[in-house]
Amino acid sequence: MKRFFGIALLLILAGLAAGQDQRPAPGKVKVLLCGALIHPGTGQVQHNAMIVIEGERIRELAENSTLPAGAQVQVIDLSDHTCLPGLIDTHTHTLLQGDITAADYDEQLLKQSVAYRTILGTRSVRRALEYGFTTIRDLETEGAGYADVDLKRAINNGIIPGPRMRVATRAMDVTGAYPLQGYAPDVPVPHGVQLVDGPDNARKAVREQISYGADWIKVYSDRSYFVRSDGVLDDIPTFTLDELRAIVDETHRQRHKVASHAMALNGVHNSVEAGVDSIEHGNYIADADIKTMVQKGIYYVPTIYVGEYVAEGRAAAGAKVWLEMLKIHQETFHRALNAGVKIAFGTDVGGFDWGINPAVEFPYMVKYGMTPIQAVRSATTTAAEMLGMQNDVGSISAGKYADIVALKGDPLADITLLQKIDFVMKGGEIYKSAVH
Repeated sequence: MKRFFGIALLLILAGLAAGQDQRPAPGKVKVLLCGALIHPGTGQVQHNAMIVIEGERIRELAENSTLPAGAQVQVIDLSDHTCLPGLIDTHTHTLLQGDITAADYDEQLLKQSVAYRTILGTRSVRRALEYGFTTIRDLETEGAGYADVDLKRAINNGIIPGPRMRVATRAMDVTGAYPLQGYAPDVPVPHGVQLVDGPDNARKAVREQISYGADWIKVYSDRSYFVRSDGVLDDIPTFTLDELRAIVDETHRQRHKVASHAMALNGVHNSVEAGVDSIEHGNYIADADIKTMVQKGIYYVPTIYVGEYVAEGRAAAGAKVWLEMLKIHQETFHRALNAGVKIAFGTDVGGFDWGINPAVEFPYMVKYGMTPIQAVRSATTTAAEMLGMQNDVGSISAGKYADIVALKGDPLADITLLQKIDFVMKGGEIYKSAVH
């Protein structure tokens, strides 16, 4: 392998000397030499791969590459690593730092200022990037207003390190359905969402959130979960179908997308009927709704680990239904996978502590029925397609952003290795490296 890369490097330098490409170099050229390179879309593993990077994008994959005359070349030897596209987490909360109990959530909304929570958010996005997630979709700020828009702006402007972000800002729910709840009626308290009632108000809220920077609109479509005697996870729907349809129509009219928190029977059904773009959590999805999701191309973001994480604590607090929901979720995941529903990787990190690597989700996806390559695909090509970013991220190919991660070992043989990524590049810049 070392001999191969030595020959390859000589060919690169020969190309430089020959000056076959006289374009001015936009900056230093980086060459990554990967022992193995996973192509998630095809499942193919390329050995002894060379990735040539100019600026923030990939110029080419090659074994014999000709580079611009006069370019400076930085060779990064990852010949003992497996390279793959930067990972994508499509369900995060950078402004939340874990809420296993209601008290955790109340503490953050009542005792922490938005400014302080945003400072913590800068730590969250840095951790996400260092874990290997070069793109995230942040699915609402949980009472921190439009702070996710500012985090995204700070990253884009190079002020702080972090992933590429798509943000959902405030999210929406109906009056009386979302925390903070349980306080005296005459005590004004903040809420984790924007309260919206009626189709007209729903359209107005969509317009407002988009005008302030929302890339996605998020709705909470159900609450109050219980398991029926026939094993179906039932719920109380929040929005009426008319309200949901108004939200979806207004969002799509403005060429944006809708994510729906829908964990059970009615919330999922109403969301699917209204035509949302992704179902978040989906612990129970009826067969008819699975079929409609396939027909409409609605994505499923199952967020398995967070359910496991909170179930024990909430059961101890009296909500035993959460333990039953785990079994229901696994069965639902299996049915959706077999039916061909498009499943995108998402973790709900922020719902659990950011000190936990969100890649802990991968083994659960495999446990629930995916092959390792399917799990990797869910966090790369499939996630990129759901976000509409497939022309820029999700795979390693010419013209795309140089968002590349690497680790020792083979994650297709041991999926837990994705929790041990030790090389992270985003847009051609190295943010974490075991190579010295």
